[in-house]
Amino acid sequence: MDWDSFWQVIWLFFWGFVLIAYLMALFSIVADLFRDHTLSGGWKAVWIIFLVFFPFVTALVYVIARGGGMAERSQRDMRQAQAATDNYIREVAGSSPADEIAKAKTLLDAGTISAEEFAHLKSQALGTARV
Repeated sequence: MDWDSFWQVIWLFFWGFVLIAYLMALFSIVADLFRDHTLSGGWKAVWIIFLVFFPFVTALVYVIARGGGMAERSQRDMRQAQAATDNYIREVAGSSPADEIAKAKTLLDAGTISAEEFAHLKSQALGTARV
């Protein structure tokens, strides 16, 4: 085995890792710029221009200067996405048979429906209704 080629491969993997880490940081910074509604369009353009011409220094300055807000905006968006997902699941899942029976009982007690209609709704909720 040629040790020179072995260390060249290790060096290649190291720089590949550095490049991927930098690209992830760069994409996170650009996404955060567009996620921040308090920053004006002009300042966003300035950050983007500096990211193009002085990428490493600008990325480091951005993370130091705006890193806290970056994390807060990311957490806020994740909470909103989680809440939207939870609401969607609740809407799609519907209610349980016990909830349906309780609603029908409330209607029966209020006199809105008859005992026969209540029995029919109850059998539908339990899945024993005949067509």
